[in-house]
Formats: sequence, structure tokens, C-alpha cells
Amino acid sequence: MRFRELKKLLKKYNLRPSRRLGQNFLVDEKVLRKIIEAAELSKNDIVLEIGPGIGNLTVKLAKRVKKVVAVEKDQRMIEILKETLKDFKNVKIIKADILKFSPKIYNLKSKIYKVVANIPYYLTSPLIRKFVETVEVKPQLLVLMVQKEVAQRICTKPPDMSILAVSVQFYAKAEIISFVSKKSFWPQPKVDSAIIKIIPRKSALPIRVNPLLFFKVVRAGFSQPRKQLANNFSKKLGIDKIKVREWLLKNKIQPTQRAETLNLEDWINLTKSLNPVNLI
Repeated sequence: MRFRELKKLLKKYNLRPSRRLGQNFLVDEKVLRKIIEAAELSKNDIVLEIGPGIGNLTVKLAKRVKKVVAVEKDQRMIEILKETLKDFKNVKIIKADILKFSPKIYNLKSKIYKVVANIPYYLTSPLIRKFVETVEVKPQLLVLMVQKEVAQRICTKPPDMSILAVSVQFYAKAEIISFVSKKSFWPQPKVDSAIIKIIPRKSALPIRVNPLLFFKVVRAGFSQPRKQLANNFSKKLGIDKIKVREWLLKNKIQPTQRAETLNLEDWINLTKSLNPVNLI
């Protein structure tokens, strides 16, 4: 749908995009195609789309897959979707908050469905965490439009790691497909975006580490990101500094390093070699 058609459609329903819900509609056909390509769609696929809005992306998905489950929070947009998607029998529109949505209830099976969405920026972290960490039935992959800076933080490597990067990379593999100009949206957001592809691991078990203990260690390390690891661990884990130094050196990590310089393997090794007594 082109920009003029979009404005005409919204005018017909006497609607304006909601800033509160982060409604920035993607109007660039080239970008829509990049999202579709990244999702590696087939005629047998089932896609969960989050926040379909007016249905720009939904239409393209419906033409290529077996079924689209479109979850929309805004009842006003649902009325528009009923019009824009009226010719597609393979689209199921559900009014729901995606953070409260259960894929299992709608018969979406683990590693079978795909998540494809242009999501509001405020949803990024909780949504990714939901689908790679906490949801009962994990998707085969996620292709999401997110804020450029957040995408870069998720996919970064040392010496620029963040707690978000470690968290996502623990549960999944992530890569940036393409950067997207803010001019590709209406209304135009203040920042540029990126298409990110996330493939959840089958489980965290192959890493052979207790997730609860792992994230306790990670949070302790990042508790004061600009401070040295030895200080953070000693203070947050309640371990004598001498023992912390020995523990770090045993894992070939200097006590003076900062959390942002460690990679995922470093955090896993630290967790494996730490006595978990009284830490969980």
C-alpha cells in the first residue's frame, strides 16, 4: 500500500496512528521484500505476525504461506484489517496483547511456526525475551524490525557486549539483515531501524549450564559496567576478592577487565567453574 492509499484508508476510518502504541507504518516496498526474503517462507509455513496494523506486511505473508496468525492489540486497526484482508482465507486476526499471548492455545507448535513483524520499539526487549526464553513453544525463527541501535546491541561482540547481547545470544543466534531508514515509515520515527533475524537454539541444555546461575553471574558482572569485574563479582556475589581473582584467572580472564569485554563462552566457563552453593 502506497503512502497516499494509506492516508486515504486511515481517513476513511477517521483514524490517526497512535504514538502510545508505537504505530509507525512501513510503506517502503523494498524493505517489505527484504523482510519476506529473510523469513525464508514456504507454502507450508505458519507465521505469527505481531502488530499487523493496516496489513501491509500481512498481505505479502498471506500470499506466500499456509496460514498467518495476526495478533493486533488496537481494535481500531482490526476494523481496517477486516477490509484489507477480506480476500485472504488463510489469515486469522486475533485481538490480544502479544506479551500475554500463548502460541500453544492457537495450536502453534514448537519449531514449526515463524514470527515476522514490524514491532513497536518499546516492545523489543520483552518480546524477544518471551519468544527465545520463556514461551512454551518456541518459533523456528524470528524476523523483526527493531530500532537500529537495539539491533546492534543484540548482535555485538566484545569489547562492546551488553547484558542484552549476552541474554539473547545465550538462547539464540542473531544477525542483522539490513538497516532501514526512518524515511521508510509513516509517521516517520526519530531513529533508523534494522531488520534482525533470530534463530532460537533447540535448548540451553547443550551449553550445560544452569540458566538461573548463569544469569546471576552475568547480572553481577554487569552490575556496574564501567567497573572492573573483580570488584563487581566480589560485591554482588559476596565472594572474597582473592578468591574472585583466582576464579577469573583460572578462566583466562584478567580481574581488571570489564564485563563488556567478555564473550558468551567466557560467561559460560565462569558459571561452570563457580561453586553455586548459596548463590541461587
